[in-house]
Amino acid sequence: MNTRKPTVNIVIPVLNEEANIIFAINKLYLFCESNLNRYDWGITIADNGSVDDTYVLSQQISQSKSQVHVVRLEQAGRGRALKRVWLQSDCDIFAYMDVDLSTDLNHLPVLLDAVNTKSCSLATGSRLLTDSVVKNRSFKRGFISRCYSLLFRSMFLVSFKDAQCGFKAISKDSAHILLPVIQDTGWFFDTELMILASKNKYIIKEIPILWIDDPNSTVRILHTAWEDIKGLLRMRFLGLNKNTTNLLKL
Repeated sequence: MNTRKPTVNIVIPVLNEEANIIFAINKLYLFCESNLNRYDWGITIADNGSVDDTYVLSQQISQSKSQVHVVRLEQAGRGRALKRVWLQSDCDIFAYMDVDLSTDLNHLPVLLDAVNTKSCSLATGSRLLTDSVVKNRSFKRGFISRCYSLLFRSMFLVSFKDAQCGFKAISKDSAHILLPVIQDTGWFFDTELMILASKNKYIIKEIPILWIDDPNSTVRILHTAWEDIKGLLRMRFLGLNKNTTNLLKL
């Protein structure tokens, strides 16, 4: 009888998060201990270019918790960090979430189970589903998010609504095919991953979530939105690079 548990690598990309890293990792660790017993799980802190004490604090956490590991990248970029960790991992399922833990952790088992049961290749939290509850989000952020959703769905004729939610899980096989051809290394990484997955017939499952927006978020919403738009234009009009010959054309 095979009693092997599915293996999961949960990545937390961080950049200058010395004020939040200890609380966030401790909270996530305790949740996983209590709620992910059916998985062989681990947490990877992916420090991408911090210039404060984030890396030092992450190492201290890792030394005290055997299931927490730390990877250091000298260059910033959420996409860069995720690609590095996931492509070097041999776990069955890869997941990631933002360090502010804006998504209620009670959704994590649902996210992982969706991929583990093979009901989808990529599962993602969505703030734009009818059953989702979003708190503390400003009108400006909500409006920009909905406009962006309408834009990429119109440009690429995809059905998913929320591309940029920092709460995703993907199977190892799917990630190892899709990640090498993703060009973006920053925030647009998520959208590019989901568009490529959709256009290549991977099943994507959006999960309704409770999302509590972080009022102290350092994300520059207008700058990020402009970078996302440039990413969409690049994918739509410049196409895919030569390394995507085994994937369907956009």
